[in-house]
Amino acid sequence: MPKTSARLLSLLSLLQARRDWPGALLAERLDISPRTVRRDVDRLRELGYPIVAFKGPDGGYRLDAGTELPPLLFDDEQAVALAVALQIATASGAGIGEAAVRALATVRQVMPARLRHRIDTLQVTAVERPASRSVPQLDSGVLLTLGATVHACEVLRFDYTSASTTATATAEAAAAPAPPRRVEPHHLVTWGGRWYLVAWDLDREDWRTFRADRITPRVPTGPRFVPRELPGGDVAAFVAARFRGADGSGDWPCRGEVILARPAGDVARYTQDGVVEALGPQRCRVTLGSWSWVGLAATLGRFDADMEVVGPAELKDAFAQLARRYADAASDREDTAQAG
Repeated sequence: MPKTSARLLSLLSLLQARRDWPGALLAERLDISPRTVRRDVDRLRELGYPIVAFKGPDGGYRLDAGTELPPLLFDDEQAVALAVALQIATASGAGIGEAAVRALATVRQVMPARLRHRIDTLQVTAVERPASRSVPQLDSGVLLTLGATVHACEVLRFDYTSASTTATATAEAAAAPAPPRRVEPHHLVTWGGRWYLVAWDLDREDWRTFRADRITPRVPTGPRFVPRELPGGDVAAFVAARFRGADGSGDWPCRGEVILARPAGDVARYTQDGVVEALGPQRCRVTLGSWSWVGLAATLGRFDADMEVVGPAELKDAFAQLARRYADAASDREDTAQAG
């Protein structure tokens, strides 16, 4: 018979693997008597594991949820996956970086040497966007509240601090605080290191995305609702489109096509979600999107190459507008130089 400590770990591993275990089957798997199973269950209960007994033809045991988090048991693959996920959360920020660092240190400390070495060889580096602001810390309680309302399909009321709100609010604003927002929460997502809530705004009757770190939930939550269909059906495409100014269809509001006098390989490295087709050693066709026609024309102009606009007409008009604007800027400079 295995030693008591090894036997307890084996029993705990089995209880974590499935919901219900008949007592006779546990005894068979551990090669012990049903009486020893009962004793080992009592020992695990003393250690804080909420194991409940259930009635049935054979009777059995279940590892239930408790009021505290007892020590957990992971196999090698689970331990590595957990450590990798924590390291990614640490590197990406997303408002929970500090908590992820502490959790990663705890997991790493109790890992066997063979697994700790595998984790230490994987180093994830977060590359921030140029001139990006620091990611604000997010209260984990707020995150859990938002996740719970999404799961329960309950109307959420909350106070929201917009980007224009300052710490020194005027006396008029303080006397008449804004009413709480009322939304149907649908998805909790991360974007650019921040958490966002995608929701249907009941007062504005439109879809909105809210920064989670600016949300202060109010209790109690509202009534349950039947989830609406998100435009396009894909939350990732919807959020990406909203952040680049599109209408939620997942595509840029402005998309055009040009032929550039540049090798396709050189252009493809800088077009991100654009499509580049080689037409020869020094020519390529580029289909690219942007939040405006002028913005698209300016983006294509940065390739510093001769180009032919295939379409649409709005893109040609945008190039003409930029040409006039740049010509006026150059004329002002020449006038200044002559005056000097």
